[in-house]
Amino acid sequence: MNKNEIVEKLRNDEHYYGSFGHQFLSNSDISVLLANPLNFKQPSKRTSAFLVGGYFHTAILEPDKLKKYKVIESTTRNTKKYKEISEGELCLLQHEVDMIEIMRDKLFQNKICKDYIENKNNEYEKPGIVELKNNFWKGKADIINHDEKLIIDLKTTNDVLKFKTSAYRYNYDSQAYIYRHLFGYDFLFIAIDKNTHQIGLFDCSDNFYESGKDKVEKATDVYELFYKTEGFDHKQYFITKTL
Repeated sequence: MNKNEIVEKLRNDEHYYGSFGHQFLSNSDISVLLANPLNFKQPSKRTSAFLVGGYFHTAILEPDKLKKYKVIESTTRNTKKYKEISEGELCLLQHEVDMIEIMRDKLFQNKICKDYIENKNNEYEKPGIVELKNNFWKGKADIINHDEKLIIDLKTTNDVLKFKTSAYRYNYDSQAYIYRHLFGYDFLFIAIDKNTHQIGLFDCSDNFYESGKDKVEKATDVYELFYKTEGFDHKQYFITKTL
């Protein structure tokens, strides 16, 4: 397959997150490779936070797809009502959906955010692949704003005033570095506080991109050692530090 055919196939979430997409590295792999490479590409448990985040993005970028989410009127996921209706499936709670709709409305009430998000020349949920350090990486941009020449990523946060710190902790720096190579534009985060609904716009400094580059290079070295070095024995792996 040529690059265009691969990118087109990655538009489908089933392929992007499935076995086809697993042949590429992604920013989500970095935390695993740096923390515990033995868990690389192991299935991750679906969490309520992941579900809420997915609904938030869908509500803003692809509202026509909201019907795929199952929503239950229940205070928690421990009630009898929830367990009966969900039938073991992880579902959204109505109060979570209400919270997301408030945040969505707050974003669109802000003229700057609205212009960034709804520009007529924007592309949404755009996948891409790029070769970095002899390995192919994939990514899917929330928004490509061609008029502003920006890649825009939507985030929710528990404290927008601490977003700069959490951006490094959650590897948003490596995300910005990878996506800059994927799509050729600078990166902008639009974050909204889940508690206060304050909005933050965060562009990326050279130091932020350099930090991301460093993580990508370190993660690549680990990947090369564990999964591309002939004869490497995972059972001999251990961590060594001087205290």
